Amino acid sequence: MSDPEFERLGIWNWERPDIRDEIRYAQYAEQQGFDTVWQGESRLVRDAMTVMGAYSQVTDRIKFAPGVTNCYTRNVALMAQTFSTLHELSNGRAMLGIGAWWDPLASKVGIDRQNPLRYMWEYCTVLRRLLNLENVTYDGQFISVDDIELDLVRSDAKPRQVPIYIGATGLTMNKMSGELVGKGIIDGVYMNYLIPPSHNEQAMKALTKGVEKQGGDIDDVDRPQLIAVSMDEDRDVAIDNARGLVTQYIGQQPHIRENCGIDPELGAQIEEELGGWPAKADDIERASRLVSDDVVTNIVAAGTPEDCVQKVADYCDAGCTEASLYSLGPNVEEVIDVFATYMTEK
Repeated sequence: MSDPEFERLGIWNWERPDIRDEIRYAQYAEQQGFDTVWQGESRLVRDAMTVMGAYSQVTDRIKFAPGVTNCYTRNVALMAQTFSTLHELSNGRAMLGIGAWWDPLASKVGIDRQNPLRYMWEYCTVLRRLLNLENVTYDGQFISVDDIELDLVRSDAKPRQVPIYIGATGLTMNKMSGELVGKGIIDGVYMNYLIPPSHNEQAMKALTKGVEKQGGDIDDVDRPQLIAVSMDEDRDVAIDNARGLVTQYIGQQPHIRENCGIDPELGAQIEEELGGWPAKADDIERASRLVSDDVVTNIVAAGTPEDCVQKVADYCDAGCTEASLYSLGPNVEEVIDVFATYMTEK
């Protein structure tokens, strides 16, 4: 293959046994010229805001964002306050990745995800206005605020230029995100992982339709993407190391199952074998026997270093503007080193 080149690269940090390793990986990614570090906050593991506060103090250049937080558990005023603070702490390096969460976790904490599209539209609209330091009154279907603004009497009272990215998987959410970019409310989408590059092509069509509806262009939509990487000199070992994660997401998260390219009957069988969320180790092992190598390599950059680089390049060719690499193994620094060799000169 011809050597790919990556203009921008990031890493995705998530659930390392020692949280200090996540701090170290952010520092190492910055040292190797990476652009961003995204902090996972999907399950009830670690709070991304706390970890990003640490990043702001131990790095100098790299940007950071939750990848992604959700629009339900922090009300819109608190979210604006949080990212105003992170903006100050980091000299303007904070970004916000925000999504509509997922069931059954949301329902287990009492959240009814009725009409997440409308909820996200209203949330981002109010959030952007607050970060612009506007006084906001808004009476929506889900978000209502009355005469509020960021109270920056004793701090730098300039608009907070915090880029906002919607974590979009479904095509309807992608189209809506394109519209919000066209209206100047958000900056792009954080494309999901464990979906094939072919899904990117569908998402690009939806994004284009949305942004053009508001008079914009697809080039206005930034499109970083979370990509799972399982790298080993032994291709079979790399694929096996990714199989459990693939199994869990197919079996437990409907939006992944619907968009990952798997046969619906097989997806339903995997879901049944897992037995619900959270799955036990024995259930994952049993269900993973249904997940072939081809299913894994369709949605994960799994294999040798050369295999991984080519797969990530496939995602970029299909619309991703910045690969956000999630190393499934402990060899995070090796993954960073391999991809750093393919970065274009800046």
